[in-house]
Amino acid sequence: MGKGFYISKPVGVLAVILGAGAVATIIALSVVYSQEKEKNINNNVSPTNEATTAPVTTTAPSNEPWDKYRLPKSLVPQSYKVTLWPRLTPDENGLYIFSGESTVEFECVEDTDLILIHSNKLNYNEQPNKHLAQLTALGGADAPSITESRLEPVTQYMVLRLGANLVKGSRYSLHTVFTGELADDLGGFYRSEYVEDGKTKVVATTQMQPTDARKAFPCFDEPALKATFNITLLHDNNTVALSNGRQLESGPFQQDDKWILRTVFEETPRMSTYLLAFIVSEFDYINNTVDDVLIRIFARKSAIAANQGEYALNKTGLILQFFEDYYNISYPLLKSDQIALPDFNAGAMENWGLITYRETALLYDPSFSSNSNKERVATIIAHELAHMVQFWFLLSIPVKCFRDAFSSGKKYLTFTVLELKDTKDLIVLNDVHRVFAIDALTSSHPLSSREEDIQKPAQISELFDAISYSKGASVLRMLSDFLTEDVFKAGLTSYLTKFKFGNAVYTDLWDHLQMAVNSSSLRLNNSVAEIMNTWVLQMGFPVVTINTTTGQVSQEHFLLDRDSDVTPSPLGYKWIVPINWMKNGTKQSATQWLQDKSATIDAMKTTEWVLANNNVTGYYRVNYDEANWERLLAVLGSNHERIPVINRAQLVDDAFNLARAKIISTELALRTTLYLKNERDYMPWESAINNLDFFYLMFDRSDVYGPLQVYLREQVRPLFEHYTNITRNWTTVPVGHMDQYTQVNTLSLACRTGLEQCQDLTTRWFSEWMNDNTKWIHPNLRLTVYCNAIAAGGDREWDFAWGKFQNSTIASEAEKLRSALACTKQPWLLNRYLEYTLDPQKIRKQDATSTIVYIANNVVGQSLVWDFVRARWSYIFTHASALTGTEVDLSPFPNLINGVTKRFSTAFELQQLQQFREDNAEVGFGSGALALNQSIERTEANIKWISENKPNVLQWLEQETKAY
Repeated sequence: MGKGFYISKPVGVLAVILGAGAVATIIALSVVYSQEKEKNINNNVSPTNEATTAPVTTTAPSNEPWDKYRLPKSLVPQSYKVTLWPRLTPDENGLYIFSGESTVEFECVEDTDLILIHSNKLNYNEQPNKHLAQLTALGGADAPSITESRLEPVTQYMVLRLGANLVKGSRYSLHTVFTGELADDLGGFYRSEYVEDGKTKVVATTQMQPTDARKAFPCFDEPALKATFNITLLHDNNTVALSNGRQLESGPFQQDDKWILRTVFEETPRMSTYLLAFIVSEFDYINNTVDDVLIRIFARKSAIAANQGEYALNKTGLILQFFEDYYNISYPLLKSDQIALPDFNAGAMENWGLITYRETALLYDPSFSSNSNKERVATIIAHELAHMVQFWFLLSIPVKCFRDAFSSGKKYLTFTVLELKDTKDLIVLNDVHRVFAIDALTSSHPLSSREEDIQKPAQISELFDAISYSKGASVLRMLSDFLTEDVFKAGLTSYLTKFKFGNAVYTDLWDHLQMAVNSSSLRLNNSVAEIMNTWVLQMGFPVVTINTTTGQVSQEHFLLDRDSDVTPSPLGYKWIVPINWMKNGTKQSATQWLQDKSATIDAMKTTEWVLANNNVTGYYRVNYDEANWERLLAVLGSNHERIPVINRAQLVDDAFNLARAKIISTELALRTTLYLKNERDYMPWESAINNLDFFYLMFDRSDVYGPLQVYLREQVRPLFEHYTNITRNWTTVPVGHMDQYTQVNTLSLACRTGLEQCQDLTTRWFSEWMNDNTKWIHPNLRLTVYCNAIAAGGDREWDFAWGKFQNSTIASEAEKLRSALACTKQPWLLNRYLEYTLDPQKIRKQDATSTIVYIANNVVGQSLVWDFVRARWSYIFTHASALTGTEVDLSPFPNLINGVTKRFSTAFELQQLQQFREDNAEVGFGSGALALNQSIERTEANIKWISENKPNVLQWLEQETKAY
């Protein structure tokens, strides 16, 4: 693709910050370089008359190769030829099946008489040799005979014992014919359904990550075992077939006395099995060609007809151009397909050349979609296309975690480039502040872990968390800031070029960045590796305390519970910290380095106000002496705009978390919110709301709740009146993206705190909509309006919204309604809604877990959800697909456990939580085990915090609200 896409210097700076993309998660999980996830699934697809069921073993695991979850290193795949025929109508048993055949060519690198190849829930036709597969030697030699073939469902292998050794250096092919179920489990080759024109339509689609390619065809399903793939799809005449590569040919084909279509795709580059995708559907598409690259957006025909793919189509080319321009490379494919799926468990998946999305992540309709929906579409497209930067250079890096911190940051950059200049700072709210909350717990973990500590699949899954993603992005952002744009870009380019199509680990990045430093005028007292190892090899982060009376600057490990026991760190929880700061509003030019526990910086000995961590580029919190805190509070109260907006958000967030850690008083933290009555910017308000949400969680069942409501109602009242005036009584929205977010926050907080004008407004709008469907509520405000009207109403409002949800053809609108339905204050309606989550005809499997969490967020629903989860945990865990559409070791469990327990703050709730862990020890918690331990730790901390702070908080709020 051509150049000509101009990037300003500020954008370029951020590009460097986020352009570390391919490596931030290398930092996170290089230790699990090619580890896979086990899936303890013992059931096979029901046999059909097209296949024979192979014998399976059910004995206890031993030390045999087939009882281990990692493949032996003796065989290396080179290429696959796979033909699949999905049936989009059920057979006589009511099953949707697919049939296929596969030939994999592989090289023997160690003599062996055993072939292990992954297979899960597949049934096999007997080959002429009466076994499950047929082995052929390439190059004219005879292949050893297969003496035994069977399936091992626990470790998910096809096991082939041979009469003689495969020879090192020789190549072989393995041919299989098989069938499988096109189930609705959202993994592997699966079935998605939707209704269009009154008819149920079926999509055959894929999600191979992390280890589900083995459900589609037998394969060496570990990410480091890359190969090329030649895919052919057989499909009905009224359908379209897609795969990673371009379509080479498509035409009529006779199969089983039936004329269908046969579509052949070009061979893929060498890549991991989890990046494969193939889809058969009745979807329609729109397309555009940008510099010879065909860009296509596929979706339901009705969605395409309603122009819901236009925004994604328009932005995709610009995003690709931006990445090409920055990295000075060309997009390697002649097409970029993106498809919106009705059922998809992830947000999106970066399959090579065929990216799959939830509908809410790709489709946009300005009549129904809010500005946050627009941001979500643009940033997720950018996130997925950012992965391609890695693939262009580093196709051999195996694990998704290696890439996500890069893409997590890159998405803010691209939305900034394409839409609005001020959105790049959202990384602070959405990643830095978010991960601080987790990294301040003793149950956190380092970005890089020892391989011997990560053995079980659930442990690997636990590492795919905010630490890996958001902390990875945050420390890379810090690194790029203190190295400068030019140095970072030079090191990154050198690194990517060196390891093009090869394997790398995060220490290789440090080496190349160091070379860039050595070639520049930048001078560091420590090497890049020495600095970054302090952030990568130990969990947590420091709080930097500045004493403006003495000039002393010190650091300590920040923990929410400073009395808790923490795992020792070989580095002693000491970081090499870059300190940037301003004095009395003037930024100081040189970065100061804190290498020891404490040091003296003479320039910080002052009677003027000091603010450290400019623009929150450093991954640390900041505390001050009491006198400087008072000076900062005075500036906030008198002229808050002297402090940059992102640092105003930082002051609030740091203060509340320092107070939770008992480093400063809770009253001081609350005083940072006094100035908010004069604040008009989004980030400080969002920071305050996020932190005050903790107060709601702790106090919305106590006598503190009333004064808290009064205080916040009066703080938000001026902002509500401001937006009433500038939006002509809420009939318009502001122009600015962040201002629109502030308008939404204003309406939400005003209604939440009982501001009568707000409640009257939302209930009136909803009532008018119920009586007249043509009444229009701006998409930005709909979720708030729906939620508050449903909360204020009864079953009539709830049933109306439920009907709208069931009939909605706009994914973003359905999402707003699904969330708002959890706002009702009627317990019986909430219980009914909980039961709906078990019925995929009512709530799609992909949405079940988040719906349960929505209900738990409601103070009325929290105890109902806790009872629901405890009563059904064994079912939820062992039949996870009934709720989440996933196997038992994937991510919904941490979200579910955290969402249900975050309000826990009493000794009785702690006892219940501990009993829940004990009662279900044999059932297990999968990747939710860490989240459960974190919930117990958090509950203990909450109990302490309430005990120590409730009287003072109540007194402070009553004092501040006396005049109201």
